Amino acid sequence: MTSQTTIDTTGPGDKASAPSDPTPAGGLRGHPWFTLITVAVGVMMVALDGTIVAIANPAIQKDLGASFADVQWITNGYFLALAVSLITAGKLGDRFGHRQTFLIGVTGFAAASGAIGLSNSIAAVVTFRVFQGLFGALLMPAALGLLRATFPAEKLNMAIGIWGMVIGASTAGGPILGGVLVEHVNWQSVFFINVPVGALALILGLLILTDHRAENAPRSFDVLGIVLLSGAMFCLVWALIKAPSWGWGDGKTWAFIAASVLGFALFAFWETKVREPLIPLGLFRSVPLSAGVVLMVLMAIAFMGGLFFVTFYLQNVHGMSPIDAGLHLLPLTGMMIVGSPLAGAMITKLGPRIPLAGGMLATAIAMYGMSTLKAGTGSLTMSIWFALLGLGLAPVMVGATEVIVGNAPLELSGVAGGLQQAAMQIGGSLGTAVLGAVMASKVDNDLAGNWKDAGLPPLSQSQLDQASEAVQVGVAPVPKGTPEAFAAKITSVAHDTFISGMSLASLVAAGVAAVAVLVALLTKRGQNADAGAGVGHI
Repeated sequence: MTSQTTIDTTGPGDKASAPSDPTPAGGLRGHPWFTLITVAVGVMMVALDGTIVAIANPAIQKDLGASFADVQWITNGYFLALAVSLITAGKLGDRFGHRQTFLIGVTGFAAASGAIGLSNSIAAVVTFRVFQGLFGALLMPAALGLLRATFPAEKLNMAIGIWGMVIGASTAGGPILGGVLVEHVNWQSVFFINVPVGALALILGLLILTDHRAENAPRSFDVLGIVLLSGAMFCLVWALIKAPSWGWGDGKTWAFIAASVLGFALFAFWETKVREPLIPLGLFRSVPLSAGVVLMVLMAIAFMGGLFFVTFYLQNVHGMSPIDAGLHLLPLTGMMIVGSPLAGAMITKLGPRIPLAGGMLATAIAMYGMSTLKAGTGSLTMSIWFALLGLGLAPVMVGATEVIVGNAPLELSGVAGGLQQAAMQIGGSLGTAVLGAVMASKVDNDLAGNWKDAGLPPLSQSQLDQASEAVQVGVAPVPKGTPEAFAAKITSVAHDTFISGMSLASLVAAGVAAVAVLVALLTKRGQNADAGAGVGHI
């Protein structure tokens, strides 16, 4: 596919360099590989925060006295803000320049991280997590835009592959780094570490990055579209989180679900009427592009949702320290790092369809394997399933850019890049909410019966509710002064009930991944996969 649209990579007064010349005359400024290093530092910070907090969640919950729903919102608030803002942030980059939006995003993200570390209430943590998501949304699509604008066509795929590896490795490496920091410093250090990293990215950005603006930049913004999409997503996730306590048959639950459906319908209708829509619905006429977006959502539901419970399983059921829990996830991290370049080579040779379908099949098998974990499962067995999960996720992480961006018209590649990241963040948020709802419902249904069958003294409804909330994160609700024999029984009931909930949630995740296998078969390499710096001036 050809396009008449050209994008000027130079700032005011700069001379555009030839696409075939990867090193502009200005030295460091605008150099493709130094640009890659700079944006990788910023993207690494955002991707890392998507999962590094998972290991810190038990410590945050204990220190701040947070509920299960509160802990979910530490993750959901971040993912939701990131997901809702990504498309808008991409348009801001097209309009005002990717360099400016990247620098603002890096600065704001680091500042919000520092504020979380200084927070002493769960409400403040969640609030600043939302700000983290908003600023993270500014720098993510700007990073991809800067790469497409800087690299010549023959090296663009390599750069995007490395960019995808950074995201994948950072996402998977979060629990390990989080474990080290939580155990040897405190949970606040998980957020404080972003301050020097952000400062480094800012300094590098000021020295190296050059301005890139779309020639046909948007002149207006779809404010109503932003409001409708944000409202619809909030209502959906809120309903899923509150359903266990409200009840699935409660009117409030279905009122929020109905409001979400209405919000999405109004958003879709409005997007067909507005002159410059937030998401041009014409993009979805491409079946491979649509399949790529759905695939990213399904992958993130299975991965992020499953990872949320694994950290509680390792720490609260197996009694591991945060660093031990992180090290037990090393097979997942390692296989993502090793698998990413292998997946990139396979996708280049075979196209995305077979690697993506194979990756999601491996993910489905891994999640099924994780549903068989018990309180006494050994490290070797856990490592096998974690490694298979990492190997399965790698092709999806690396191949998503080619499937989604490559199948979009060149003039909409920025929107498509934001859509790719938004799909992953929405999936992560939905995964935590959906699988959290499955877990909570299973625990609520089983705990009273398991408690009675163990011969433990009956609990009042309020006591049962409190016990259920503790069991949902793998904590045994043992009152102080409880005799040792009763404490052992309570612990056994709590852990068995938690594992039954985690097993069901893992089976749901496996089912989601199995559906994703079929979706992956609809993908193909896009006609614009190689379009970028080699077409016009980018």
